[in-house]
Amino acid sequence: MGLVAEFDIHCEALPLTGVADAVEGATVTLELQYNHGDRPPFLVTVQEGDRTAVENAFGSAADVGKWTHIGDAGDTRRYQVLPAFSFEEQLGAALDDLSGLEALATTDAIIDRIEVRPGGWRQTGWFADRETFGRFASFWRRNAGFRLHRLTNQSDPEPPGEGLTDRQDEALRTAYERGYFDVPRGASLAEIAAELGISTSATSERLRRAQTELIEGTVATTWPPLPT
Repeated sequence: MGLVAEFDIHCEALPLTGVADAVEGATVTLELQYNHGDRPPFLVTVQEGDRTAVENAFGSAADVGKWTHIGDAGDTRRYQVLPAFSFEEQLGAALDDLSGLEALATTDAIIDRIEVRPGGWRQTGWFADRETFGRFASFWRRNAGFRLHRLTNQSDPEPPGEGLTDRQDEALRTAYERGYFDVPRGASLAEIAAELGISTSATSERLRRAQTELIEGTVATTWPPLPT
């Protein structure tokens, strides 16, 4: 039985962590294009955050060789980013076991999602079995930092709200646990923002998007259409 895992890799040397650190309130995800030589391009999706700040961060990042804005869909922006270094060059000073890193590229696993964070990457992936996942986790525990958030069988149903980004989920959970949605409120928007480490406007936007995603993914699907 295969497994689905969600986990954090704590390694500041991973690509684009500096970009995520420079842009407040943005959710940065990337896809790797492995069949393009030793410096495969990244397909980068940015949600929320200031566009100018994002593109300035691309321009000043040491690990970005060239970037191209591909297009927009609402507040979602897509970019192609050509790295300045190969993975071996990028991570060589941070990891002791580069041969182990190369072996991970051929393991029986598929990484579905990579969210770039200031201190590393949050990933969701499919693994053929516990042994395969164990080798993957052990490598990152030895060479950087690893924190598991979720490990389930592939046949298990996904929890509600799976369409939320990780940061939207974090904001919604924090607001709920601190009593922001209670009547009367147990915490102010400013207090939630302080706990998340972002501005009140970014917190408000993130909560609004999270609530909209939940409504569209649950309640709205059961509502009859409005009369025309």
